Amino acid sequence: MNKKDRKEIYPFIDNRITDYCSEMHSNTNESLNELIRLTHLRFVKPHMVSGAWQGAFLQMICRILRPKRILEIGTFSGYATLCFALSTTEDCRIDTVEAMREYEDFLSSVFERNGVKDKIRLHFGQGLEVIETLEDKYDLIFIDAEKIHYPQYYDLCVQRLNKGGILLADNILWYGKVALTSQKDKETEAIREFNEKITADERMDNLILPIRDGIMVGRKKDY
Repeated sequence: MNKKDRKEIYPFIDNRITDYCSEMHSNTNESLNELIRLTHLRFVKPHMVSGAWQGAFLQMICRILRPKRILEIGTFSGYATLCFALSTTEDCRIDTVEAMREYEDFLSSVFERNGVKDKIRLHFGQGLEVIETLEDKYDLIFIDAEKIHYPQYYDLCVQRLNKGGILLADNILWYGKVALTSQKDKETEAIREFNEKITADERMDNLILPIRDGIMVGRKKDY
């Protein structure tokens, strides 16, 4: 990550702490390292990739939860998708939704090369519209798409989350702007609304982890 990106993502946390945390996790699969390199070579905004620290967290969640059905909203270069695919059992199925159809060849190549293509169903289109067409219920849902739609994503996803299932949402601190009352742009306000919704929802237990730009972790109660 270059210095410009670091300044944007870590406005309140000493970089020495984040650097240390970024190093203190299990070794990343070489396929994931290669995908990060390809993302920086081929994508205009490579900083959008989940990255090794966050990827290690996603894989840890999968190994604890052992989900059979995963929904991901916002595929981008497929890094988080690959994390899910590599850390779940062979019978796990992943639905991943991406707005940019032009990513299809790249994503298909990544998943095929890593032997996980049969576990993944790619859906292209606007997230809110695609989710409406999905009839499955999920053990794990990961939201990392248009921030302005986070409240609507929550409403749709919580209905599709199994009891005891985990809902994750990325960029939930939004460069720290959610904590600044002076910040009132549409994306910040939408993320605040999302955070308030899940916190007030009696069906869910939740907390925020300040990993990179913040991850909301919610669990649907099973009682």
